[in-house]
Amino acid sequence: KLWFISILLPRFQLVDDFNYNTDGYEGDGAEDGKSQDGSETMPFIDESPTMSPQLCAPRGPDGETVSPTPPEGLLPGGDIEKGLEMKKLVLSGFLASEEIYINQLEALLLPMRPLKATATTSQPVLTIQQIETIFYKIQDIFEIHKEFYDALLPNIQQWDEKVTVGHLFQKLASQLGVYKAFVDNYKVALETAEKCSQANSQFQKISEVCCLGSTADKTPLFSSLSTALLYKPIDRVTRSTLVLHDLLKHTPKDHPDFPLLQDALRISQNFLSSINEEIDPRRTAVTTPKGEARQLVKDGFLVEVSEGSRKLRHVFLFTDLLLCAKMKKTAVGRHQQYECKWYIPLADLTFQTLDDSDSCPHVQMLPEHEIEEMKIKISVIKSEIQKEKKAPKGQSRVERLRKKMNEQESWLLLHSPTIPFRIHNKHGKSYQFLLSSDYERSEWRESIQKLQKKDLQACVLSSVELQVLTSSCFKLRTVHNIPVTSNKDDEETPGLYGFLHVIVHSAKGFKESANLYCTLEVDSYGYFVSKAKTRVFRDTTEPQWNEEFEIELEGSQCLRILCYEKCYDKSKLNKDDNEIVDKIMGKGQVQLDPQTVQSKNWHMDVIEMNGIKVEFSMKFTSRDLSLKRTPSKKQSGVFGVKINVVTKRERSKVPYIVRQCIEEVEKRGIDEVGIYRISGVATDIQALKTAFDTNTKDILVMLSDMDINAIAGTLKLYFRELPEPLLTDRLYPAFMEGIALSDPAAKENCMMHLLRSLPDPNLITFLTLLEHLKRVAEKEPINKMSLHNLATVFGPTLLRPSESESTKGQHITSASDIWSHDVMAQVQVLLYYLQHPPISFAELKRNTLYFSTDV
Repeated sequence: KLWFISILLPRFQLVDDFNYNTDGYEGDGAEDGKSQDGSETMPFIDESPTMSPQLCAPRGPDGETVSPTPPEGLLPGGDIEKGLEMKKLVLSGFLASEEIYINQLEALLLPMRPLKATATTSQPVLTIQQIETIFYKIQDIFEIHKEFYDALLPNIQQWDEKVTVGHLFQKLASQLGVYKAFVDNYKVALETAEKCSQANSQFQKISEVCCLGSTADKTPLFSSLSTALLYKPIDRVTRSTLVLHDLLKHTPKDHPDFPLLQDALRISQNFLSSINEEIDPRRTAVTTPKGEARQLVKDGFLVEVSEGSRKLRHVFLFTDLLLCAKMKKTAVGRHQQYECKWYIPLADLTFQTLDDSDSCPHVQMLPEHEIEEMKIKISVIKSEIQKEKKAPKGQSRVERLRKKMNEQESWLLLHSPTIPFRIHNKHGKSYQFLLSSDYERSEWRESIQKLQKKDLQACVLSSVELQVLTSSCFKLRTVHNIPVTSNKDDEETPGLYGFLHVIVHSAKGFKESANLYCTLEVDSYGYFVSKAKTRVFRDTTEPQWNEEFEIELEGSQCLRILCYEKCYDKSKLNKDDNEIVDKIMGKGQVQLDPQTVQSKNWHMDVIEMNGIKVEFSMKFTSRDLSLKRTPSKKQSGVFGVKINVVTKRERSKVPYIVRQCIEEVEKRGIDEVGIYRISGVATDIQALKTAFDTNTKDILVMLSDMDINAIAGTLKLYFRELPEPLLTDRLYPAFMEGIALSDPAAKENCMMHLLRSLPDPNLITFLTLLEHLKRVAEKEPINKMSLHNLATVFGPTLLRPSESESTKGQHITSASDIWSHDVMAQVQVLLYYLQHPPISFAELKRNTLYFSTDV
C-alpha cells in the first residue's frame, strides 16, 4: 500500500488558501485514518474547519474527549470579553491536540533507544546510519513542541487580558527549518524502514510488537512510523497556521500579541507554500506495472451530456490521463466503488475548437422558471426542517424532509449548468460537459494544458490496469461529496441570504493595452452563477470602472471575480449563447465572511490574479432589511411615494417614470438578452433615481445615453420602493386565496373582481406594465425572457406586502423564510394575468357579469 501512503503528505496543499472565516480548527480526531466502515481513508484537513466540542475539547487519560463547560464569556456581553474567551477556547483546544501529538512523537521514539543500544553490539538490529535515517529529526521536533507546550500551559491556566502568547508562536514558527529537513528526508526514511522490515526479521518483530498511542491502538510500528513520517508533522504546521488565523481574529490590533501573531502567521504560510511546491512532484498516487508514477492532480463532480441526457460524473485528472467515472450502486454496508465510463490519455486530448461545435450533442436546456421554482421549493423545505427541529417529535419528519431536499438539490445540480466544456480524443471520440461557471471551466482547461506541456506519451491501459486505477479513485479523491446542502453538517455556516452590494473600482498589472471587463459570480445551491458584468473599458492597462452592483445572495459563501479581454472579432463568435470566447486574463475569489460584510460600512478588498490586482468594495444587506418598503420622507419625489400622490401631482394616469422607462426599454432593450434579469450598474440606477426624484430637465437625454439594464433596473426599483405594493396591502390576502382556487370559472371571477377593486392609478399602471411585459415576452427567442421569467422578476415586487402586513400573524424564523414565504403564489398571480387575453380598463369597469363581493 505504499502508493497510498505516499500521497498523504500533499493533502495539505493549498493550506495558505484555506477558508478562515470560521472560529476554531480541527483537532487531532480520527488519527488512525480509519473510517466508520473500517476502510482506510486519507487524513484530511477540511478547507473550512469548524469548531466543535468533539474536535477541540480536552481529552481524558483514555484519549476520549471530555465535554468542556461553555465559558461564561461566550454569553452575551462585550466584544472584548467575548474575544478574550474565544481566544482562550481556541488555545485550549490547540493545547489539547498538542498534548496528543507530543505523546505520539514520544511513543514513536521509544523503539529508537533500544535500537541504538544494539547498534554498537556484535548483533545489531539496525546500523546507526539506518536508525538516524528512519528517525531523522523526530527527536528535534519532539523537543520543540514539548518546550512550546510547557510554556503555553501556564498561560492558559492563569488566563486574563494581559496574557501574551504571540512570542511563543513566533518562536515555534522560527524553528520550521527542522520541518524542511524532515520533509526532504521523508522518502528516504520510508524506503529505509521498508527495506529493513523486509530484510531483518528482528526489526519486523519489533515493528509488530511496538505500537503508537494507547495500548488499545495496536498499530504496528512500521505502519505508524510511515503515517507519522508522511503527514503528522506537516499537519501540525497546518493546524498551527489555522489557529493563528483564529487568534488574530479575536485579538485587538492594539494588543501586544497582534504583531507577533501576524509575524508567526507570515512565516508559517511562507513555509507551507514553499513545501507545497516541492512536494507536488512527489505526489505519487499509483505506480503502474512499468514503474511509472501516476499522480492525481484534480477531481470534481461534473455534468456530462451522454446520449442526449445529463449525467452526474466524478472526473479525475491524473498526470497522464483524464478518467470519467460514476459511483456504483452498492448494497448497504458494502464498500463504495467507482465504475469507469471512459478515459483519454492527455497526449491524445484536445479541446474542441468553435468550428467543431456543430458536431457536439444538443442538450435540452430547461426554462429558467423551472430552475427558480425548484429553488423556492428547496427554500420552503429548509424552513420546514428548521421548524421540525424545534418540535418535540419532529426528528423522524426531518429525515424525510432531508431526503426530499437532497433529491431536489441533486436535480438542480444536474439541470442548472449551461456552459459547455468540450474535450476531444484525437482518434475521433468527443465528450461534452456542462458547467455552471466559466471560472470552473477555465480551471479544468488550465490544469490539463499545464500537464500537456510535459513530454507525455500516449498510454493504453489493460482492463486490469484500468480496474486497479478506477478502484484507487475512491481513496484518492479530494472532493468527497456532491456539493449539496444536505451533505453539510448542521453546524456549518448556511451562507448569506440578502443583497451584496459590490463596487468594482479598478484593475492594475496588465502588460499591454486591451479592452477589459469583469464579471462577478456567487455560489448558489452548490454551484456558481454569474450575476453581474462591468462595462468594457477600451484600450487601457489600468481600467477604472467604479461601478456598483446589487447581487442577490441565496445562501452564498463566496464571491468570484473574473477579468476578461473582450473579443470583437466576429469570425470567432460562436452561435452558442453560452460559449464565452473572450480571453480570461485573471480570476480570483474571496470568502464572504458574515462578520466582515454585515457591517454597515463598505469593506474594501483586493483580489490578486496572475499578477493582476482588482480593487473592489462590498457591503451586505440582509433580506429582511432589503425587502422593507420604506416610505420616502420627501413627498416631492416619486420613489417611496404613494402612486396616487404621484399621478395626482403629475395629472397623469400612469406615473411619468413608468411611461418613460417602458418606452426606452421597448425602443432599444427588447432584444437584449436577460432584460429585467441582468443587474444594471447600481450607480447608474441611483443617478436615474435622483433625476426622476428631482424632475431633472435633462432626464430624456440621460435615458437615451444610459445602459438599458440600468433603465430596466430603475423601473424595478420604483415598484420595489413603493410604500405599499402596486396591487395593495388590503387586497393581498384575497389575491393569495384567488390564485389557489381550482375551479377555472371561480378563479376567473375572483381574479377579475380583484383587479376592478384596485384604485384607478394602480389598475391603469398595472395594465400598462402588463401589456409591456407581454411585448417583451414576444421576443423570447431573442431576449430569453419568457412570461414565467418576467413573472418571477416582477411578481414579488408588485405583490409583496409592506412590512407591517407581511409580518401579521406569522413568525419568520430565518432569512430564507422571508424569501420563500408566498413567493411562488406571488409569481403565479402575475403569471395568471400575463397569460390572460388582453384586459381593457374600460371593459373591466363596465363589465357587471363578474361576481362581486366585499374583499
